[in-house]
Amino acid sequence: MADRFARLRRIPGRSLAGKSPRSVAGQVFVLQVALVVLLVIGAVLALLLQSQRDTSAEARRRSVAVAQTFAHAPGVVAALRGPTPSAVLQPLTEAGRRTAGVDFIVVMDTHGIRYTHPLPDRIGRRFVGTIGPSLAGQVRTESVHGPLGQEVQAIVPVEDTGGHVVGLVSAGLKVKNVTGQVYHQIPIILTAGAIALGLATAVTALVGSRLRRQTHSLGPDEMTRMYDHHDAVLHSVREGVLIVGGDGRLLLANDEARRLLDLPPDAEGRPVAKLPKLEPETAALLASGREATDEVHLAGGLLLAVNQRPTDRDGGPAGTVVTLRDSTELQALSGRAEVARERLNLLYDAGLGIGTTLDIARTADELAQVTVDRFADFVTVDLDDAVLCGEEPEPASAGMRRVAVRGVRDDHPLYEKGRLIDFVPTTPQARGYGTGVSERLPDLASAAGWQAQDPERAGRIVDYGINSLITAPIRARGAVLGVANFWRSKEHGPFEEEELSLAEELVARAAVSIDNARRFTREHALAVTLQRSLLPRALPEHGAVEAGYRYLPAQSGVSGDWFDVIPLPGGRVALVVGDVVGHGLHAAATMGRLRTAVHNFSTLDLPPDELLSHLDDLVGRIDQDEDCPETAANVVGATCLYAIYDPVSRRCAMARAGHLAPALVRPDGTVTFPDLPSGPPLGLGGMPFRTAELELEEGTQLALYTDGLIEDRHRDLDEGMELLRRALAGHPERDPEEHCRAVLDALLPARPRDDVALLVARTRALPPERIADWDVPPDPAAVAGIRVAACAQLDAWGLAELGFVLELVLSELVTNAIRYGSAPIHVRLIHDRALVCEVSDGTSASPHLRYAATTEEGGRGLFLVARTTERWGTRYTPDGKVIWAELALPELPQET
Repeated sequence: MADRFARLRRIPGRSLAGKSPRSVAGQVFVLQVALVVLLVIGAVLALLLQSQRDTSAEARRRSVAVAQTFAHAPGVVAALRGPTPSAVLQPLTEAGRRTAGVDFIVVMDTHGIRYTHPLPDRIGRRFVGTIGPSLAGQVRTESVHGPLGQEVQAIVPVEDTGGHVVGLVSAGLKVKNVTGQVYHQIPIILTAGAIALGLATAVTALVGSRLRRQTHSLGPDEMTRMYDHHDAVLHSVREGVLIVGGDGRLLLANDEARRLLDLPPDAEGRPVAKLPKLEPETAALLASGREATDEVHLAGGLLLAVNQRPTDRDGGPAGTVVTLRDSTELQALSGRAEVARERLNLLYDAGLGIGTTLDIARTADELAQVTVDRFADFVTVDLDDAVLCGEEPEPASAGMRRVAVRGVRDDHPLYEKGRLIDFVPTTPQARGYGTGVSERLPDLASAAGWQAQDPERAGRIVDYGINSLITAPIRARGAVLGVANFWRSKEHGPFEEEELSLAEELVARAAVSIDNARRFTREHALAVTLQRSLLPRALPEHGAVEAGYRYLPAQSGVSGDWFDVIPLPGGRVALVVGDVVGHGLHAAATMGRLRTAVHNFSTLDLPPDELLSHLDDLVGRIDQDEDCPETAANVVGATCLYAIYDPVSRRCAMARAGHLAPALVRPDGTVTFPDLPSGPPLGLGGMPFRTAELELEEGTQLALYTDGLIEDRHRDLDEGMELLRRALAGHPERDPEEHCRAVLDALLPARPRDDVALLVARTRALPPERIADWDVPPDPAAVAGIRVAACAQLDAWGLAELGFVLELVLSELVTNAIRYGSAPIHVRLIHDRALVCEVSDGTSASPHLRYAATTEEGGRGLFLVARTTERWGTRYTPDGKVIWAELALPELPQET
């Protein structure tokens, strides 16, 4: 089209336009007048010539003349190109028919569809006749049997100024009306010429007015220069421009559009749907006329961004204008950016979703869960067995446990979860574990090394459709913990080289979390082992109490809760419960040190307040010895409750250091919390502790517990104490074990947040008949009488065989009390699980075991006491001291 415009500018009319002072509309008017005059003259001459021929020839000539006259009439071409050709041309053809003396004048398009006809119902139907020669620019006459009967008609092409056939005009007469009509056509032809001249004048006026509006009163030279500039811009821009007519034909294409679409030289004027080398989708879009914004279409290996807009929005001609932009490189960059964005999102999600817990298997499964379907179709994670136990991985071990398996489907042929796999050296898993280097196998079917592990299973994996593998070692802090395997199916293509680094980054993030979980597992196992070794494995059987206990570790791990039942001399028992603030290995170790200290202090038979004072000093020294102040601060806040129960007097002495008061369950089922003097937590120092004594009925149960039993974030302390009271009250028939079970069921959730230690002890009273005591005067002669009385008591208890040993012990202890002690001197025998012999006096000086020299007469008595008794010792009282010794009871004969 642009070339055609250039040719039009080079015709002589351009020079005439440049010289003539007339406007473009005036020049068009002169040409139209000349054309009308020539047509009228030609029509008259044709009639004169036709008058000399026979009737048929006359009819043909008249038909041709009328058809040509109307075909070349001004405004016909414009009417054919207008939106309503029939409305404009039908009145003209009817007027021309009557004036020219013909029976019909039919105007049609290039497909033979009528725009006009004397019979209105024939408009829009196909013309009866041969139009092929006329479409080629020829005038054809013929005789046909048409809608009006037997007709003689002429078919004339209507051409635009460029010589293109834009329509056809057919005029004719019925054969019976031809005779005598020739000479009557001259006035009609003149009248038609006048009408055409009038139409030309009107059209010229309208065109001139429109041109003045559209060109802003520009002259021909100015319009020429403007067109030259427009043409230069149109063909120099780096964006393709197309103009498509309303009929789907390509009207204009600039140079860039021709290059992008590879259009042929004669593309303009052809239907876009039939242009060669044009993709069907692109052709359909250009022919549809719909709006499009940056739609991407393929054209000869290029990705074109297509924008299309209609041209008739502001009253313009029907059609569309299309712009084309080469976006191949942009799409490639956009694709790479999208891939990078997806990978960044995957890494971000991996950072959030991996390592949410300190569980090794759960962390490995989170790695598989994050990467399945976003990076790989199947993911397996294999770890060294030592890692699962919290230990350091074996450096040369190829046997690994499969701890995680995930995939887009569940029927895969990969090794199942939990299996111990001994990878052969040729597999990428064994090489990756040994070297710490990742490997990529883009084609599993052609890779031989990995198939040596299990050829049959390898064949099933390939047949399943898995064809690519990345094996990435799980490395953390210089050690390889295992390997992660990423498998991909055929439909998603093999792993590419750059995806290897992505796999390594994903595994690196998971490796740190797995190693943290491994270290936590190791520390937790150490702490649990330490704590279990420090806590009592079983409570000793004791005649003073019947005890039951429960210990539940917290959800977060071990901590410093502990309890104990410690036998004391004289049939007494010490009940202890304590809590070291904090969790972990340090709290467990501190708890062990405190429990050991309580055992050591209890051997001195100290009262509860003095024992807690010594324990408080110990905690203070622990704080001072700690290198790390933060760790030492965890010790401060340790609490303890220490109670001593004497089954002989049924009195219980208690003292507490920042600990909760125990619950007393009386034999009638009522529950009370005794008002014990409160002391500060251990380690604070500066405040004394006080002991309170209670007299307990036989069968009273003491419930000692730590704060984890009653404290909860959903309830306050008073509510927890009330729940404990309700759980213990009203059931005097329960033994300590049943009380422990009921209390835990009533107060604890499924997974307690803090450690819980619960100790329930039911008191017993020693019957009076199992106790014998005597006051001893400070006279050595009284020793014999005490021996006789003691042996008589042994006979009454059925323990006569212990008489010799008891006489020896009494002789030594009573003699020492008389010789080195002071009044009052008292002897007491207790028949419990052992025979206890106690000798008390009013001094605090205690005897010491020593080796006597050969020449010494004394110093061997305590040695004999130590060798003949189970154990012996000294305890201090407010009035002096007590020297005690325990003798094992003889075994009773078994009944047969």
